[in-house]
Amino acid sequence: MRVTILKVLTAFMTALLLLPVSATGMMARAADAEPQAAAVDDVIAKVGDQTITFSEINTALNSSAIVGLSIPALGTPQRDTARIILLDRFVSANLLYLDALKQGVDKDPGYQKAITRFSDANLAGLYRQLNQAGDIPISEEEVQAYFKQYMAPDTELTDDLHLQIEATLRRQKLHERLATAETTLRDDVKVTVHPENLDIKGDEKRADSTPLAEVGTETITWGQISDRIIAAGKGATMADPSASEDQARRDALEHQIDLRIMVQKAKAAGLEENPLYQKRMKEYQKTLLTNLHREQLVKTMEPSAEELKAYYEVNKSRFVVPEARKLQMVVVKTKEEAESLKGKIEAGEITIYQAARDHSIAAKAKQDLGEVGWVNQGDVVPALDQVIFSLGPGEIGGPVETPAGWHLVKVVEVKEARFTDFSDEATRKLTRRKYLHEKMDEYTAELRKNQFPVEVYQDRLVQLEQQEADMVKTLAEKAQQPGSVTEQRIKELNKLARPPM
Repeated sequence: MRVTILKVLTAFMTALLLLPVSATGMMARAADAEPQAAAVDDVIAKVGDQTITFSEINTALNSSAIVGLSIPALGTPQRDTARIILLDRFVSANLLYLDALKQGVDKDPGYQKAITRFSDANLAGLYRQLNQAGDIPISEEEVQAYFKQYMAPDTELTDDLHLQIEATLRRQKLHERLATAETTLRDDVKVTVHPENLDIKGDEKRADSTPLAEVGTETITWGQISDRIIAAGKGATMADPSASEDQARRDALEHQIDLRIMVQKAKAAGLEENPLYQKRMKEYQKTLLTNLHREQLVKTMEPSAEELKAYYEVNKSRFVVPEARKLQMVVVKTKEEAESLKGKIEAGEITIYQAARDHSIAAKAKQDLGEVGWVNQGDVVPALDQVIFSLGPGEIGGPVETPAGWHLVKVVEVKEARFTDFSDEATRKLTRRKYLHEKMDEYTAELRKNQFPVEVYQDRLVQLEQQEADMVKTLAEKAQQPGSVTEQRIKELNKLARPPM
């Protein structure tokens, strides 16, 4: 049976078709809460001819899983700090992108192949959306009919429920329309398939130019899609040992034929000029080229074993995580009082918590009951450090005198020192990562100094940050007002909450 691109794109298309409805709903619900900021140029930096915008930084900042940062709240100093860190990363990425173009990395065959595949997938998706799926209107009569058929009699048809029903009906119609479009996709296109060139036995000797199919005036060759054909066959048998690898390969080819037809029709319809397509292509090309260039540079920066070990020895203090102890502590004025308390604790007459609460002269001892937290080796005065790091978990040491008084300490938990031995695999990996990161920083610093000018518009950045803070303040004030959207949402949530038993 012919496998088509229908299932692959249906979810993508559904999301695109539903977006305007959902967005409209959200805008309507937020009408009393969205202050409009004054229009200000969004560009906060330039690297050569590349611009970096405030909105780009915010988008990345809200994707902490990708950028490796936490997501500070809007309008806070912490968010401003995180934004500066990200801006520096964006500058470095743009420097690498411009350097990649200058060095012709965009001519790399692997890069060109990836760009072509991304373009094809996007053009096919847009073709389905705009030329096959199109606009899918939902009438009020259809919504009411669905509501009466599937909702409980006492259900209220709220605005949100109305939107959900519209979305459900739109999905249903989309599936029906796409299924119809699939059956007619090849009607006006001549397709010739060469199944004999899919024989598994010939894979190793088959030339990249070997034709697998002619689609209109285009030829699909083995070199263009061999990786996908092979992966489809192997994947099918891995998922189901009884599956036919040959059939899976033929299905994969049919899938590629359908894709190629949609790309041809998308180009004929002028969809390469579509702003959404162009935006996606620009973003993907830039990201892919930057990452490819970075990977190639890293290979040239790879240190030898001797260089890496020498780097570790010179920078050892940057890698070693010292031994640490989690402590409880009691501080008193005299040695005699400390010894007396220690005896009572060891005899089980009192706990160290009680000793800290009732006898310690340390600030906040009555509140924290002597809990000090984690202390790294070398962080405290030598006499106290020696005692602390000679104890094991659960042991009590002292009395030890410092300028603050006489100390009793109990070790609650121990963390052993890490990255102290270069022969350890984890230590070598950490050292290599820091070495390459430092080399890449040096490389981009050189680009910034001598190759491509970098401008950061600090005043504009501060202005936009202040606008964000003002917006958050205004929203917070409106949320406190009677009848606000926030208040309404809380009431709705309370209605949905399960009543107490």
